[in-house]
Amino acid sequence: MLKLEKRQSDSRLMAYLSPVIAIVATLISGSLLFLFLGHNPGEALHTFFITPLQDVYGWTELGIKVAPLVLCAMGLTLCYRAQIWNIGAEGQFIMGALGGGYCALQFLDAESSWVLVPILLAGMASGLAWGGIAALLKTRFNANEILTTIMLNYIALNLLLWAVHGPLKDPSGFNFPESAMFADAALLPLFNESYRLNISILFALFFLVVIWTLMARSWVGYQIHVMGEDAKAAKYAGFNSKVLTWVVLLACGALAGLAGVSEVTGPIGQVVPQLSPGYGYAAIIVVFLGRMHPVGILLASMLLALTFMGGEMVQIQMSLPKSLTGLFQGMLLFFLLAADLLIGYRVVFQPTSSRA
Repeated sequence: MLKLEKRQSDSRLMAYLSPVIAIVATLISGSLLFLFLGHNPGEALHTFFITPLQDVYGWTELGIKVAPLVLCAMGLTLCYRAQIWNIGAEGQFIMGALGGGYCALQFLDAESSWVLVPILLAGMASGLAWGGIAALLKTRFNANEILTTIMLNYIALNLLLWAVHGPLKDPSGFNFPESAMFADAALLPLFNESYRLNISILFALFFLVVIWTLMARSWVGYQIHVMGEDAKAAKYAGFNSKVLTWVVLLACGALAGLAGVSEVTGPIGQVVPQLSPGYGYAAIIVVFLGRMHPVGILLASMLLALTFMGGEMVQIQMSLPKSLTGLFQGMLLFFLLAADLLIGYRVVFQPTSSRA
């Protein structure tokens, strides 16, 4: 019979093989799912993962989705390195979009692109403030950050719905729950007028380097790492865990807020109820799939961004529900958690004893 045996030390090889195993298992399960739905698995997987990237336009659309995933994931990496289990990037993303969107609506007649500076700062500040609520509840009342950040996500979503049905609703919008379109000056510059890709991808790559440098080369990064490895050792060394909790949650909120405001000033161009397809939640998968390493996070962000595009593609070409995106992401996370078990354990065969 097969049984799990604890390793003497965690396997470094399995730490890197685990994401590969999870991806392969997801593809196999996806094939069976498409077969069950009455579609050719090879054709369906090709439509889901290959068809979206068959031209330049597809790659630029991938970049649009990679940017918010990287920004949210790098903020979450800071939290998870410190063992602060922030699940609130989605809410911080929404509040960043809402705060930045409100600011953009104050510049409807603007002609100078300099208005982007206060708009982006307003988005970051809104996300930062939302992360600050979780930090206050954690440090002042010792509230569990998993519960508080999840609940704050729903509060942020309801604030967004209230805003687009109320104070931010476009009076000339034929009663649709959305704001007025932003001025051209309040939109992020495009790389090419033929595509929607904007400079938000540069924000993502910039902060990818900044956060990696912070964690690998700074005193604050070292304190965060020690706090995550052993909170008692960090306290003995004189590190202030409350201050570090504030630092990581505020930084995560600011980066998620930047992702949110980049979305409304980028491909959307206004405040709408469906701001995010779930970037904040998908970023959690990105962090663990990418092993909290900048290169891994970038590659994982590309894969998760592709699942968003693949879900849209199978909906268009195969009349399948767009919810397949969430299903694939859920399977990926499930298999990743299962495969991660092999980092600390090995599967061994133990022969059954026969009775005389």
